[in-house]
Amino acid sequence: MPEDLSSNTSKRYSTETLMPQVYDTLRELAAHRMKQQPGHSISGTELVHEVYLRLNREGAGPRWANRSHFYGAAAEAMRRILIDRIRAKQSIKRGGGRQRVGMDQVDPIMPTDEEKLIEINAALEALADSDAQCADLIKMRFFAGMTVEQIAEGLGVSTRTVTRQWAYARGRLMEYLDEDGPTRSAQPSKSDG
Repeated sequence: MPEDLSSNTSKRYSTETLMPQVYDTLRELAAHRMKQQPGHSISGTELVHEVYLRLNREGAGPRWANRSHFYGAAAEAMRRILIDRIRAKQSIKRGGGRQRVGMDQVDPIMPTDEEKLIEINAALEALADSDAQCADLIKMRFFAGMTVEQIAEGLGVSTRTVTRQWAYARGRLMEYLDEDGPTRSAQPSKSDG
């Protein structure tokens, strides 16, 4: 019987230990995400395999505290892989171009246009500098395609908490997608939850 990896302990796990236990879930999430974003030259299975290669760097050793920690890293790797592929596809030498996307023209939960994904990625990188927790939640929800329930289970919190945090994170991302950047630079207070 596999070890329970959902609790926070001081023990660390390797990618090789966790991957067999989460592979099917990651593959389903990636396949679902690829269906929602047609035009990619990578399948969900290929994406998960590339994530594995990135997360299983030689000599990295055991570094994951639990499944939630691993899923967060996998979501980040998926985001980077997809954005790197889009950037390569749209490079100037290949005729790519960019245009500004207004906040009312994009829904960050389901964009299918590669240019919009690049715009969201830039906003997400800027958001990560000021609010890493929001950025991580967006990566899990948007780039890894995890449901609120899956995120809540992985983080060990209620779905209501994740729903509230998602609404806040999405609002913060919208600020960064706005043409003028964030409208407020202050961090949320402790009372904001």
